[in-house]
Amino acid sequence: MRLSIRHTTRYSFDHPVIYGLQQLRKTPKSGHGQEVIRWSTSVTGGRKELEYQDHMHNVVELISFERDVHDLVVQCEGEVEVAETHGVVGAHRGPAPLWMFERPTPLTRAGAGVRALVRRAEGETALARLHELSRIVAEAVAYEIGATHAGGSAEQAVEQGKGVCQDHAHIFIAAAREMGLPARYVSGYLMMDDRVAQDASHAWAEAHVDGLGWVGFDVSNGISPDTRYVRVATGLDYKGAAPVTGTQIGGAGETLSVEIEVAQQQ
Repeated sequence: MRLSIRHTTRYSFDHPVIYGLQQLRKTPKSGHGQEVIRWSTSVTGGRKELEYQDHMHNVVELISFERDVHDLVVQCEGEVEVAETHGVVGAHRGPAPLWMFERPTPLTRAGAGVRALVRRAEGETALARLHELSRIVAEAVAYEIGATHAGGSAEQAVEQGKGVCQDHAHIFIAAAREMGLPARYVSGYLMMDDRVAQDASHAWAEAHVDGLGWVGFDVSNGISPDTRYVRVATGLDYKGAAPVTGTQIGGAGETLSVEIEVAQQQ
């Protein structure tokens, strides 16, 4: 399936920005069942300084703000061809070593709540246990927009019993690592069945299974990623795969709006 994607982020500032830099991780990856046909990033009110690939094979673009800017618009758009792999991404490629994905982070450290979910996950194989874990997490933590914030941990979301796709991914990752399996966070795009326009990107998790390699699990939707999913960035948790990170001086009274369109290319 060929998907057309447009991701527009607009910033407005009541007071001008004196200096600002942003790291963008919005460019999809080629390989593992998907091919980027074309992709471009345009910036109004700033400029693209450089592009590089980090230790997770994420494409990172560095954007600088123009001095005294009041409005900044970043638009990414392109087309990606996605093949059906039933969620199997395949062998680990590095350069980050596989053992790194067994390490807990502040956002994915297992506590009593996560460990209780792990004890409920049964199955004859690691893959079966992971599918059961996905179901258990979705059952334990209801999907509710606005229930949590970006800095919330897996354990906090379990305690609240509600969260969004980011929380589901963090809980699954924490639990998979508790089971002794490498796991990572994935940010990307998802073509919705009922609409083209969206106000946020999507997130899910991947676990490494012997004999298969990396396998994706979208807890929020109860499936492994199919041809509607486009992988963009991976990390140990949200912080390593966030679409935008950065810093700025000035720019008080910031207003942010995000518009995402994902549709099948005819």
